Amino acid sequence: MTKNLDYKKVLVGVSGGVDSSVCIDLLKKQGLEVEGVVIRFSPESDEAVNDAKRVCDKLGIPLHIADAQADFMKYVVTPFCENYVSGKTPNPCIVCNPHVKFATLIKTADELGIGYIATGHYAQVEKVGETYFVKKAVSIAKDQSYMLYRLPQEILSRLILPIGSFEKPVIREMAGELELFNADKPDSQEICFIPDGDYGSFIKNLGYKTKYGWLIAPDGKRIRRHEGVHNFTIGQRKGLNIGGHQQPIFIIHIDIEKNLIFVGEGQDHPGLYRPALAILPDEIHWVRPDQEMQIGEEREYLIRIRYRQPLQKGRLIRREEGMYIVFDEAQRGITPGQFAAWYAEDGELVGSGVINR
Repeated sequence: MTKNLDYKKVLVGVSGGVDSSVCIDLLKKQGLEVEGVVIRFSPESDEAVNDAKRVCDKLGIPLHIADAQADFMKYVVTPFCENYVSGKTPNPCIVCNPHVKFATLIKTADELGIGYIATGHYAQVEKVGETYFVKKAVSIAKDQSYMLYRLPQEILSRLILPIGSFEKPVIREMAGELELFNADKPDSQEICFIPDGDYGSFIKNLGYKTKYGWLIAPDGKRIRRHEGVHNFTIGQRKGLNIGGHQQPIFIIHIDIEKNLIFVGEGQDHPGLYRPALAILPDEIHWVRPDQEMQIGEEREYLIRIRYRQPLQKGRLIRREEGMYIVFDEAQRGITPGQFAAWYAEDGELVGSGVINR
């Protein structure tokens, strides 16, 4: 850790959204000297930079601009494209947090001699002994602890998450009282570097080659040709362009080797549900290293396989070939490339990993 850091100061990652904006005000009220930084991840960051300037001007704090475009391309965009082309559905935000966003926050704070960093994430950091842990937010509906599981101790020990103890409506009320322009700004739903949500065109425009294949009906017949498995994900309904069915059609399986997309009919099609998932050894990460499971060990946890999903009961089974998670109830839309996170009963995030199959 950089020496001579001032722990009366905190550097806030400002996105221009309502959460990071209120975060600034809460920290000022705690008596900390607050500065802001907006990170330029890609050319699509221009709006965020402009909004961050408006927020910091309104709240009277200095704003720094950090450029992380090279690291963002290396650690986030390139793996995102490669995973999609291979038929997986990655979560770029979870990858971005340790390698780019928080790494840039810490680097900038070190350069400025600032001791703490802060963001507008809905989660909590708790210290037990000499170890820092991520815990669920008070707001179950907005909890983002799942997104922070890869943060190392050197970041967690300097991280403040001031809005983790609030519900979202309260945060919006605070923004309104501060007369912030973004008080009613909708939460972002799309990936920041693909604002129009057209992943297929984005990947194709970057020069990635894809192979065509076929959509396969429940009776095994070919429905139509597709332009690449990167255009599909398990559980997908929209954009399939399949008519003539009384019930909605969903993707239930992707055969990468043969470039086949299998579909099923009906919201509750059994093909959408799986009782278990597998994680490769190198993709297992323990937020609580002291809780790491040994080969042959089994343990019960509460599990989440997508953002905002209610926690599910299940059993972790550690084997030499990796980790298996067996759910008490079969789960809908388990998707390779996404992340599974496991929690203790008290809401503490214990570990997570990338779903392989």
